[in-house]
Amino acid sequence: MLKGKEDLRVRRTLDSIRRAFEELMTEKDYEKITVTELAERAMINKKTFYTYYPDLDSLLMEIQDELSNEFAQRTKDYTIRDIDKLTREFFLFSEEKGAFYEKITCTDSIIRNRMIRNVLSKTDRGYGSLKNYSEYEVNLIRTFTNSTTLSLYRQWIQDGKKVPVEDAIRLVTKLLENGLKGIL
Repeated sequence: MLKGKEDLRVRRTLDSIRRAFEELMTEKDYEKITVTELAERAMINKKTFYTYYPDLDSLLMEIQDELSNEFAQRTKDYTIRDIDKLTREFFLFSEEKGAFYEKITCTDSIIRNRMIRNVLSKTDRGYGSLKNYSEYEVNLIRTFTNSTTLSLYRQWIQDGKKVPVEDAIRLVTKLLENGLKGIL
């Protein structure tokens, strides 16, 4: 990750690598991207790529960590009782990040699962306040909220965002709140 003190050429090279990677991710599946192709797109040689990253997975993990940290920071004060705010933030954050974020969020793979685990590890969301439920029941509640939100978001993307984002947020929130009504 850049710390802000790097040589300008290094910063430009890393920006070029990242930009090329994000473009390629929106065009094809992650598993089909090669370092050779990325280097050509970034207008660097492969050796330069390997100076900064041991492999594509490391680049992807760095980007995922940044995105996960940013989302966790934006929502750090929200709990499960703020499901409306959490849902709004998730949809708006996703919209801000664009096609690349959509791709890594909607792809059925380790890519998406790692991001989810990263966000969950940084936030409690007040699930600990559900004292009437066992640890395993809380896990089910957490899975319900996370899986439902993500599944509905993915469906919205797959449908080409035919429903305006504000309407999608309202509907997803209503579905979640009614699903959670019995336990909250």
